[in-house]
Amino acid sequence: MSATRVRYAVLAGLSLVAAIAYFERQLIAVVATPLRSDLQLDETQMGSVMASFYLGYALFQIPSGWLADRWGSRKSLSLFAALWSLAAAGMALATGYASLTLMWFVVGSAQAGVFPCATNSIRQWIPLTRRAFASGMLASFMSLGGAFSAYLAGKLIGSFDWRALFILFALPGVAWAISFYWLFRDSPAELAAVNEAERVTISAGVVASPERDTRPATPWRALLTSRSMWAVCGQQFFRAAAYIFFATWFTTYLKASRGLSLEAASTLTSLPLLAVVAGSPVGGALSDWLLATTGSRRASRCLLSATSMASCAALILAAYFVADARWAVLVISGGAFCAAVGGVSAYTITMDLGGQHVATVFSVMNMCGNIGAALCPPLVGWLAQTTGRWNEILLLFAAIYAAAGLCWLLLDPSQPIVPAEE
Repeated sequence: MSATRVRYAVLAGLSLVAAIAYFERQLIAVVATPLRSDLQLDETQMGSVMASFYLGYALFQIPSGWLADRWGSRKSLSLFAALWSLAAAGMALATGYASLTLMWFVVGSAQAGVFPCATNSIRQWIPLTRRAFASGMLASFMSLGGAFSAYLAGKLIGSFDWRALFILFALPGVAWAISFYWLFRDSPAELAAVNEAERVTISAGVVASPERDTRPATPWRALLTSRSMWAVCGQQFFRAAAYIFFATWFTTYLKASRGLSLEAASTLTSLPLLAVVAGSPVGGALSDWLLATTGSRRASRCLLSATSMASCAALILAAYFVADARWAVLVISGGAFCAAVGGVSAYTITMDLGGQHVATVFSVMNMCGNIGAALCPPLVGWLAQTTGRWNEILLLFAAIYAAAGLCWLLLDPSQPIVPAEE
């Protein structure tokens, strides 16, 4: 009997929610100019609004990871998706800086659970040798959602005001939450559509989770004193801080430094995100191939990622010297592709080293990433407002990607984050 292929449908559903999450969060980058004008916000205030998303995202990483470990992804992720979509629609009701910041904070807080839940589900549904590819699909679809959001919002901004766009862009998340709760189950054993042959295929390298009421307590001391944990968190801090430039200020950067119209800048904003769409599955497939060929997590995870981040930094630095806006964005997009090739390993390494605490380990890592992401938008807004010079900001992001690569060199993939006896 041939194996059923329900695991691919599960991966498709998880990839779709990643796309929807970024589809909703990317909108604020496109509508930043008319939104600021309508609510009379300056660059520093707008940077703080953008940062509120990532502050909420960072603060609720560990709680959402803990909830994913306890409740499972079916209940947790359905709740999170419904909540963030309703809060995104609530952006249309904002009347000023305070209400806008609060609502965007709620959106970020609810989206904090997306990837802890998805990573936990991949560990249960995908064999060990295909996890990097599955992680690559998540990263690819999240940027696909962001790229489509930038493109679509750029086309619709002339026909709809920013309030109507927030309501319109929130609808897919509500529909997904209902469908996921109805169709998904937390493990292959709970779904009748999965036959025994597929369960055997999935179980290759998959460690079944214990019952939720018998899971061991999270060993916080071992986790927080792990060298590998600190290195994983460091690369995520720098990598997320750099990536978030594309999801927040990049459209404004192109308008201010390159003299483009809002529609042209919005269209070009999609290019680095599309480069991530292409680079993530390539990175996942390459990482899986290196692991199968060499048997080395250092080669397939760490060295691949360090090389990718260094290449990204070099290309962004090169773009600083390119005068033509479109060519500069193409060079930057090449850098984004390289970063995506290595970025997949951040997801995979938590599954490799996290043991029974994958969702919590991922949450701690992603919390650090979103602290970096929260610091970036107000910093960029302050630099732009203080200096009036946008192009030099590229130098900052080249340095940040280089720092992410250094963290990968410091990571020891032979040592589990949580020792087996914990």
